[in-house]
Amino acid sequence: MLGTPTFGRHDERRYALAVLNAALGGGMSSRLFQEVRERRGLAYQVYSSLATYADTGHLSVYAGCQPDRLGEVTGVVRGVLDDVAADGLSAAETARAKGQLRGALVLGMEDTASRMSRLGKNELNYGRHLSVEDNLARIDAVTDDEVAVLARTLLRRQAGPTAAVVVGPYAHDEDLPDELHEVIA
Repeated sequence: MLGTPTFGRHDERRYALAVLNAALGGGMSSRLFQEVRERRGLAYQVYSSLATYADTGHLSVYAGCQPDRLGEVTGVVRGVLDDVAADGLSAAETARAKGQLRGALVLGMEDTASRMSRLGKNELNYGRHLSVEDNLARIDAVTDDEVAVLARTLLRRQAGPTAAVVVGPYAHDEDLPDELHEVIA
């Protein structure tokens, strides 16, 4: 798993960050899934995820692979992040990600427990109720340019620290592949 710091949940860029995350590794049509798993068959699972707290957060990329593929997987993941940082996402990727977020939000309203959880989180996190319609409008308002700026800010190699966590048959740091050392250097 690789991770980089982001901003907290009160930052208005959180909607653009959600779109970036969904397009990057939020499902089977995501850039990471297509490149790492479908095109190259390097990992049995790959995705990105977000955590946003009151004052900070992180964007993480997870890949589950065979130990002998860790170096190649790391290189491909870093390549995808570099490409998105340099060129942003295509309009189609942004549209798919926004559709995925909208669908998940609406489908998440289908049972009482999910609705109550959403209301409670809004109250605890924001001190007010954010309507589904307001959230849908904010997702729809995210532009390709906003996502591209955020990708450049967060994903380029010089953006800030990248943390790595590896579970596997590695007794010492020097046992890890060079590609991983390059990413976290």
